[in-house]
Amino acid sequence: HDCNQTHVSLPIPHHSSHVCLVAVMKGSIRIVSGTANRDLAERVAKRLGLDLEKCSIKKFANQETSVEIESSIRGEDVFIIGCGSGEVNDNLMELLIMVSAAKYASAKRVTAVIPLYPYARQDKKDKSRAPISAKLVANMLTVAGADHIITMDLHASQIQGFFDVPVDNLFAEPAIVEHIKKTIPNLSDAIVVSPDAGGAKRVTAIADRLGLDFALIHKERKKANVVDCMVLVGNVEGKIALLVDDIADTCGTMVMAAEKLIEAGAKEVHAFLTHGLFSGDAAKKLNGSKIKTITVTNTCPHDAQKSECAKIQTIDIAPILSEAIRRTHNGESVSYLFTHVPI
Repeated sequence: HDCNQTHVSLPIPHHSSHVCLVAVMKGSIRIVSGTANRDLAERVAKRLGLDLEKCSIKKFANQETSVEIESSIRGEDVFIIGCGSGEVNDNLMELLIMVSAAKYASAKRVTAVIPLYPYARQDKKDKSRAPISAKLVANMLTVAGADHIITMDLHASQIQGFFDVPVDNLFAEPAIVEHIKKTIPNLSDAIVVSPDAGGAKRVTAIADRLGLDFALIHKERKKANVVDCMVLVGNVEGKIALLVDDIADTCGTMVMAAEKLIEAGAKEVHAFLTHGLFSGDAAKKLNGSKIKTITVTNTCPHDAQKSECAKIQTIDIAPILSEAIRRTHNGESVSYLFTHVPI
């Protein structure tokens, strides 16, 4: 019977007998990585005591992407780690093809692990004939064959509702809070600041966990990525300002916010963000800015920008993703990860 074959072919995990039993019942975890953020994928696999599956990814002369998973994944629990940064369209297409390849290879379940969800900022019709591209991406992932999505700090949490499959939106907040406690001296003199009104909920959650006050900056944009003017709401005089946001793209907003805070009497400014895209000349802007340090997670690769700007620091979120994968595979709750950082 198939059950016996599955039982024989499985390596015995080095866990408790209970976890071993669950693993035997459900098949083993297979981690597959695209080319977008291989370093993070290797860290996740290492935490789980696994190797990445061998996968041949190449481009034809006309730039079409070709994917071939080189080992059998029939009946297995497959997690495909992609990324929504860099060459976004190429990386998204690569992820879709990998999901489809895993589905056609008879994987039992295919989970797309997308630390940064592509097109997340296009989540509503803000103009009369604008598309809702985040919904389009959700449709594409579902049609490709994704049974489950694991992502982190969605720009708008309602994107989860664009899917008809389960979505786990993990938070970098616990890791950022731990990092702030370790790296900011005289924390009682600090204030948490949101660079826009949309991030107020995120900032108040972090301020509550740290027992600090919060302020916010209202910004007006004439067009995307260009801020016209800023108004500070709250008192930052004589305080260490902790700027918190979800995405560092061109960093124009962060640089302007830091100037506004220093003008308003803040002693120094530190920035904390989940996704460090650092597009264009972002590193150059940061070097010439009033920001003392800018801390991001490794949801996006940013080694090149880090070498240009000494202010950039990195938090590794591989422990959070690997624990989410382990818990998903074993049918355990992932809500523990919303408030705790795995050791």
